[in-house]
Amino acid sequence: MGEESADGQGGVLPRTGESVLVLGSGGGVLGTGGGFDVLPAAQRVGPYGTAYVMADGLPYGLDGGADGMERARREAARAGLGNVRFLRGGVEGIPLPGQSVDVVVCGGLPGGGEKAVAEAFRVLRPGGRFGMTATTAAMTADAVTGAVTLLAAAGFVSIRIAPATDHGQDVSSPIIQAVKPPVGPGLEIRPMRDSDAPQVLAIYQMGLDTGEASFETVAPSWEGFNAGRLRHLRYVAVDVDSGEAVGWVAASPVSSRQVYSGVVEHSVYVHPGCQAHGIGRALLSAFVAATEDAGVWTIQSAIFPENAASLSLHQALGFRVVGTRERLGCHRGVWRDVLMLERRSSADPPVQHG
Repeated sequence: MGEESADGQGGVLPRTGESVLVLGSGGGVLGTGGGFDVLPAAQRVGPYGTAYVMADGLPYGLDGGADGMERARREAARAGLGNVRFLRGGVEGIPLPGQSVDVVVCGGLPGGGEKAVAEAFRVLRPGGRFGMTATTAAMTADAVTGAVTLLAAAGFVSIRIAPATDHGQDVSSPIIQAVKPPVGPGLEIRPMRDSDAPQVLAIYQMGLDTGEASFETVAPSWEGFNAGRLRHLRYVAVDVDSGEAVGWVAASPVSSRQVYSGVVEHSVYVHPGCQAHGIGRALLSAFVAATEDAGVWTIQSAIFPENAASLSLHQALGFRVVGTRERLGCHRGVWRDVLMLERRSSADPPVQHG
């Protein structure tokens, strides 16, 4: 989890022509506070963009009936906001069927917690940005940590916290930024679920059948898969129409010792029928970003020298070959060499003992 200067919200605020969803929990028809107001958001996207507005299911504290909605529209029109659309419904079920937005901004963690953050992730396009701030004394360090935890669990990566702007009298406005992992059209990268098991294991077996992925020849049971891998730091690329997984990436701890707590080994597999479409690169990029957020300082992997595609992918994303283990194991009657690769985080690892 990194930090940026307070002007880092420029990386979250919408740009010309984009669509932005503004979530909040009060603060008047045109504002949520903390710099993520409807007025500047609508102005930033311009006449060809759209600002969707929702505040805990009501348009900024207004009566949710027809009169309240009409008043909200009049207020927006009076401010010259012809590109504002007010949404009715709960934040836990944002009514944007068949649509996605480029940016979600909110003044404080939206009501609904885990479900609301999951909805924000759902309605964002891949590569879409999330920004949260709150001008409130209640935005404590624990509250910020809790918000970051919810974002990571929903699937957000590249989570950053800009140092809080101090407004005096114990009031500050920290800014949390995050990204939905980018991937090609028609796809989404999200955390792996137990319901993905059949597809994940099938893709795993197809990779093993090539003879170039691993010394293993048979994919484990789902129980075995779970036992050997971390519950977090596992993602799937899914077809958004069918919901079927077309690739996955997951991490395993290299040791139970505390001194190696930030060192993981990983695997990445893509369905043979979906290769050469950038899915492996997107999965590995999302995984690397998530490990940075989680404080992992070393990712290591073992690749057969003959697996040129995997070797090239890893080197393109910052992995380097640190050695070769010659004739390490006999695979299908042939003794195979293995290249050892690692990627080190750019951040300094914490001091560890034990």
